Amino acid sequence: MKSGAATLTRGNNERIPPRSRLLAVAAELFYRHGIRAVGVETIAEAAGTNKMTLYRHFPSKDELVAECLRQFARESVQRWQRYEDTHPGDPRAQVRAWLADVANILADKNHRGCALANAAIELPDRTHPARRVVEEFKLGQRKHLTQLCRSAGLNDPEMLADELYLLLEGARVTAQSVGSEGLSARLTRMGEAMIAAHEAK
Repeated sequence: MKSGAATLTRGNNERIPPRSRLLAVAAELFYRHGIRAVGVETIAEAAGTNKMTLYRHFPSKDELVAECLRQFARESVQRWQRYEDTHPGDPRAQVRAWLADVANILADKNHRGCALANAAIELPDRTHPARRVVEEFKLGQRKHLTQLCRSAGLNDPEMLADELYLLLEGARVTAQSVGSEGLSARLTRMGEAMIAAHEAK
């Protein structure tokens, strides 16, 4: 969704272990500037360490990118858990909570789209370790959404999950290309209309 990593610079909390500092800094820099635009020296300096320490924790930049994306993926999974905790036993309310959360994120002026989708665009080589993380995450998200739609008793849950997910992906691109003004409200209305269209008649 968006970067959840705390911005760290040299002089910030040195009690944070070097690996955690490197991950936080790399995730933020990759998200803000792009993977190819950020080198390992920049990451190491921003984390208050050096390249030797970086390579001790991550054998390559590619592996660092993959681990950053795993971190983004874990944050997204945690959001689904929050929806479940807030609306236990109510899968339709969980889907609506997801829609509301997405709408709020799109309204954030600092939002630069989905970190994993951005990485997929930058890394066309499907053998790159980060691409596997992206594909597993996206497929897992669709599967979870499908399961919720099915549990909610909505018709054709696979199709509804695809519709909602494509709506989200399109909204993210729209926010980056032409701006997000009014986009959150439109996404919510469209998502609700999609859900209503799949209700049992």
